[in-house]
Parts: sequence; structure tokens; C-alpha cells
Amino acid sequence: MARPPDNPPPFPPFGVHKRAHVYQSPWCNLRRDEVVLPSGKLQEYHVFEIGPATVIVPILKDGRVVMIGQYRYPHGKTHWELPAGRLNAGEAADVAAKRELLEETGYRAGRLQELPGFYPTNGISDHFAHPFIAYDCEWAQEPELEDAEQLVVRVFTRTEVEALLDGGRIEDGFAAIALMYWLRATV
Repeated sequence: MARPPDNPPPFPPFGVHKRAHVYQSPWCNLRRDEVVLPSGKLQEYHVFEIGPATVIVPILKDGRVVMIGQYRYPHGKTHWELPAGRLNAGEAADVAAKRELLEETGYRAGRLQELPGFYPTNGISDHFAHPFIAYDCEWAQEPELEDAEQLVVRVFTRTEVEALLDGGRIEDGFAAIALMYWLRATV
């Protein structure tokens, strides 16, 4: 594989003139920063604070992919996704991946392969996603859903996953990015 080009040289970070939380909850925070631009002017930034998460591409021994159809309240749609969730305080990303896979699908991973991580909303947040491929998944138990989770578990072939992506049917960014990394890793 060819070596990727380097990132651009870093710019100096903005100075922080003032910082205050507008909203805080166990799930997320909204912070209002007033930053000092290189010109010396002050500018307001709103930063959405949310902890790191994991997303898992579960692969069965026969190569099929486990996905979930999940209802999402913010937009009112049910669509195909991958199991995903936030890391608990102090929890390693691979441990969270195994936990979320089991909780949301009932499948247990044989082994994990880490994929490149990403910032899904880096214009407004430092929220970071840790994607993994979970190989040799086997069904272990019924899913353990949270009260607000409404989902169905389904198994797809690689060809069906590619068709879902090509047809724009994977609308969840976590799932789309993780699946594309998986497809590139297994060409």
C-alpha cells in the first residue's frame, strides 16, 4: 500500500478569551467559546461536547455482515446502521466495541481489527469514533436494548451491503464510513 500524503502543516490554535457551558447533561454538553482569531478579532464558537464512541462492522464466519435497522428520534426515521455506542468512562475502545456488539445484536466477536478513526462532526465537536471490524462473529444471546432503543437485527451479504451504500440507503455517517473502510480493507 502506498504511503498516504502528510496532513497539512498545523495552524496555531485560536486563543480562548472566554469559555462557558450553555447546557450540560449526562449525554452531551453545549459550550460557548469566545476565541481570539489571528487578526485579533473575537469570534463566538459553539462546541458540542460528546464523549468518544465506537462503531463495529460485524462479520460472520461465512462473510455476511450483521446490521441493525434502528429508529432515530431526532429525524424520525428507521434505517440500516451498524452497532455503535459511546465508551464508558475509562473504557478502552475495543472493550466498548465488544460490549456494544453484544448488547445491540446478541453477537460476540471472535477477533477485532481496528480501522482508522474519524471525527464525524469536526466543525462543531471533538467527538471521535473508533471503528472496528469484528470477525468470526457468533450469536450468543438476545440483544440487551436500552429503553429508547428500537431495532431489528438482520444479516446481509457483501453484495447487499455494497448495494445499500451505492443506493444511498446507509444514511448514518458512522455506518457509511466504517463500511467503506471495511470494503477498502477487504478488496
